[in-house]
Amino acid sequence: MTRLITCLDEPESYERVQVRITSVRTWDVRFPTSRELDGSDAMNPDPDYSAAYVELRTDSDDQLTGCGFVFTIGRGNDVEVAAIEALAPMILGQDVDALLGDMGTTWRWLVHDSQLRWLGPEKGVMHMAIGAVINAMWDLKAKRSGLPLWQLLAQMTPEEIVDLVDLRYLTDALTRDEALAILRAGVDGREQRQRALLTEGYPAYTTTPGWLGYDDAKLERLCREAVSDGFTQIKLKVGANLDDDIRRLQIARDTVGPNIAIAVDANQRWDVEEAVRWVAKLSRFDLAWVEEPTSPDDILGHAEIARRIHPVPVATGEHVANRVIFKQMLQAGALSVLQIDASRVAGVNENIAILLLAAKFGVPVCPHAGGVGLCEAVQHLSMFDYVAVSGSLSGRRIEYVDHLHEHFITPIQLRGGRFQAPLAAGAGMEMFEGSLSRFSYPNGAGWSGVPT
Repeated sequence: MTRLITCLDEPESYERVQVRITSVRTWDVRFPTSRELDGSDAMNPDPDYSAAYVELRTDSDDQLTGCGFVFTIGRGNDVEVAAIEALAPMILGQDVDALLGDMGTTWRWLVHDSQLRWLGPEKGVMHMAIGAVINAMWDLKAKRSGLPLWQLLAQMTPEEIVDLVDLRYLTDALTRDEALAILRAGVDGREQRQRALLTEGYPAYTTTPGWLGYDDAKLERLCREAVSDGFTQIKLKVGANLDDDIRRLQIARDTVGPNIAIAVDANQRWDVEEAVRWVAKLSRFDLAWVEEPTSPDDILGHAEIARRIHPVPVATGEHVANRVIFKQMLQAGALSVLQIDASRVAGVNENIAILLLAAKFGVPVCPHAGGVGLCEAVQHLSMFDYVAVSGSLSGRRIEYVDHLHEHFITPIQLRGGRFQAPLAAGAGMEMFEGSLSRFSYPNGAGWSGVPT
């Protein structure tokens, strides 16, 4: 389904003095990935990778658009689209230069709206919808600058970067002065790190072999291919059946050998005690980390699990609702690997806040990217983090899944198990018009004859 929301026509006598946002176009885009069980895990056995997609158009002569989305896995994608459309009256007619020229103020204007805020605050469907719009604005800003988003962010001054961030609720863990100190320390070496990134790329790990619905033969084949493709870490979904997990991990370890890291992901399946017992049975496979062992809202539960399964690290974050929960997880020692998501929180600005928190606590960031377009989007945040925030690749990898990249105008480029730094202007979230049309739900041609 596609919807177009536009400004009223201008009278002929109107003399344009500013570039304005003239339309907000949305799509409910879904891909039938459940047919091959791509993306399947212990809590989500039949996902259809989906995007509540938004395009912002302006009356500028350059005809550039800003594109963003919220990732979902099927049912409810229409609800997310409706949330994005609810923002359209606030955005239409706005001065583009004013919005993009002060993205910190723009973020606060949308997130702190007194009526919208009641629906969260700062969590859930509306917060994610704001993130899609904010990301679309960053896409437009990067296109207008002629730079990829990671490079646009990395060339900002420490003061400009901190001005993007809302430090409310964070100052007991991260003050403005501390954030500035982190960024100022990263100024030295920025150019060298940027050159290294452009030459060598950014490390990746792959979840492609590990979907829970794949049979053993497919698991073994994909593990072998992952090693051949240069990946030094893979990830397997676990949590539905312990005996199956042990068997599958044994196949994976036998296939990849002792020098390839294997992480596991329970997708929130367990209670605390169950997580501790289950991980104890799997730890003999030398786990790189255990991901989402319990509810993403259970800060103290994660902390207890982390304490009791040490030295196996806990990784989490793809379902963490906002920067405040991340702050508390870091304060409580509830995670050792922080996993940002490009479309879970309110866009680029909030993810910068989370990157700064991770740098303050010395915790590596390994983004979640298991979904349509998430690899394309989140690579910009990791690359910005390396160049301008943490200054480090130690313990850091971006998740890679081999699905649906062909639908994006600037798909990720992978070589030797490493993301190659994107060079095209924008944030990487723009899809082909034909893909939007073909997989528009429920009437697109890609859904013809597909059971719903």
